[in-house]
Amino acid sequence: MIEILTAAELAQARETGALVADILQTLKRRSAPGVNLLEIDDWTRAMIIEDGAVSCYVDYEPSFGRGAFGHYICTSVNDAVLHGLPRDYLLADGDLLTLDLAVSKGGVAADSAISFIVGDSRPPESVALIAATERALDAGIAAARPGAQIGDISAAIGSILSEAGYPVNTLFGGHGIGSTMHQDPHIPNTGRPGRGYRLRPGLLLALEPWVMADTAELVTDADGWTLRSATGSRTAHSEHTIAVTEDRAEIITLPRQAQG
Repeated sequence: MIEILTAAELAQARETGALVADILQTLKRRSAPGVNLLEIDDWTRAMIIEDGAVSCYVDYEPSFGRGAFGHYICTSVNDAVLHGLPRDYLLADGDLLTLDLAVSKGGVAADSAISFIVGDSRPPESVALIAATERALDAGIAAARPGAQIGDISAAIGSILSEAGYPVNTLFGGHGIGSTMHQDPHIPNTGRPGRGYRLRPGLLLALEPWVMADTAELVTDADGWTLRSATGSRTAHSEHTIAVTEDRAEIITLPRQAQG
């Protein structure tokens, strides 16, 4: 299913997106050495409920997971890159933490992810990984204009990741979003321009470049959810939900202050 949102639905998407962004920035500020991943999940739950929103994750039960996710945010540390199930783990200085959050409010969902380094350490490999995903996300957003095609976005993202020297996995990538979290079209993180669904104003997309330092192969934890690099290398993941407008792509997962 591919949804084209009305003006009223896009206005709601902006509100939902700002909530997601605000929660992520609050969690980033609180994520210091010694903080438990389960604390982060508890904080997320409280903020979602306080704002009258609904988690897209807690009851999420897709074919690639083991049962319902059962938590409110994905917390992926170091070699974990996607679907990190919150667990009893204390963050350490220098950990590379990815927080991925999706909520629904007023019937419209928004999805975003940020990667950052915990504490004062700045391991060069981690800095480079995060920077590459952020540049790739910027490139994908710039390519998402009316009349462009999904392949144009994929090619823009993939060229940045490949130029940075990272293998690209296409099993998981960006996706349509709207009344539900995951919709068509699928947006691989590499591809050929001029292919796929043609973008229209009112389309909501979640773009999410992610990489592993030296492999494109994933392994699944015993928890049935957390995906890690097969080699144990570090990983990073950046994501925004965007709305295709009449002349550009509008980022809707920006903090309220950044949205004016």
